Amino acid sequence: MRPETSAELTALDTTLTSIEKVMNPADLSDRARELAAKAADPSLWDDPEHAQQVTSELSQVQVQLKRLQSLRSRLTDLPIMYELAEEEGEGTDIADEELTDLRADIDALEVTTMLSGEYDSREALINIRSGAGGVDAADWAEMLMRMYIRWAEKQGRKVEVYDISYAEEAGIKSATFIVHGEYMYGTLSVEQGVHRLVRISPFDNQARRQTSFAEVEVLPVVEITDHIDIPDSELRVDVYRSSGPGGQSVNTTDSAVRLTHIPTGIVVTCQNEKSQIQNKASALRVLQAKLLERKRQEERAELDALGAGGNASWGNQMRNYVLHPFQMVKDLRTGFEVGDPQKVLDGDLDKFLEAGIRWRKGQHTETK
Repeated sequence: MRPETSAELTALDTTLTSIEKVMNPADLSDRARELAAKAADPSLWDDPEHAQQVTSELSQVQVQLKRLQSLRSRLTDLPIMYELAEEEGEGTDIADEELTDLRADIDALEVTTMLSGEYDSREALINIRSGAGGVDAADWAEMLMRMYIRWAEKQGRKVEVYDISYAEEAGIKSATFIVHGEYMYGTLSVEQGVHRLVRISPFDNQARRQTSFAEVEVLPVVEITDHIDIPDSELRVDVYRSSGPGGQSVNTTDSAVRLTHIPTGIVVTCQNEKSQIQNKASALRVLQAKLLERKRQEERAELDALGAGGNASWGNQMRNYVLHPFQMVKDLRTGFEVGDPQKVLDGDLDKFLEAGIRWRKGQHTETK
């Protein structure tokens, strides 16, 4: 085996061992058995809410345990693969490919162990709003939405669009959608903030350079156990006709719903579902997520411990996307940058997400 390969295997073993110390496979096995016993009890479903918690946690624990066991098994098998390849005089390229894949998988799990926040395991609710920059900003907001949806598709994650408010000329004023899947909030929460685009405007007949902004808000999806109660007396419900790009009607009934939370002034809309009842339920889910985040911010403010994932503001520019006069995407918090903006805009976000999660972990460590 090549010395550099042996050194890399040793380094991967060290990393995986540290991950195992954090995740503790023995404790996961014990917890899985305990939850499986509860799930097998027919009386569990006498309380559907508790049953859902138990089965959900059991599924998560089993996935984590299987992932750890698989990585350890693959790492144990790799030296044997190299030994057989050397004996037979072929197959080293296959072993090298497995080493590359294993390195990526261990790195990804290491990042996951950094997602230990209270809501990090939740699904992510994303709001995108166009900012300064006129029609270019509306177009930029739509480009960002496409970027996140493309990323989710590459991860095999389902995206559910709740609402899109189209701009008059091009692009969108705002959009709200959910990225389904475990740890989507913890992963995508580092995207919260102001995103800045510099390019030659396709909407300027003089082909001048334009700077535009869009704001990304990332919230954890509310679960039934969060108990975010909203009395009817605190809600104003408006219904209207759903519409598509350019104001074209896509629905002949007043099925779209706008909810206004009177005490806070928070307004959410939903027009993606076919019925008014479904749209109201989806809008209420978004409102609950916003109120949950507001509650979390107030609690953090009281503790003077505001950190990553707080309110985004126009002064909180976190990433630049430059298409002209040169090509670059740079995260201003982590310093990570690449020279291929189109690849990023097509959903290649993993390195930015990983750098953001590691940066956030470092920020939290420093404040302790």
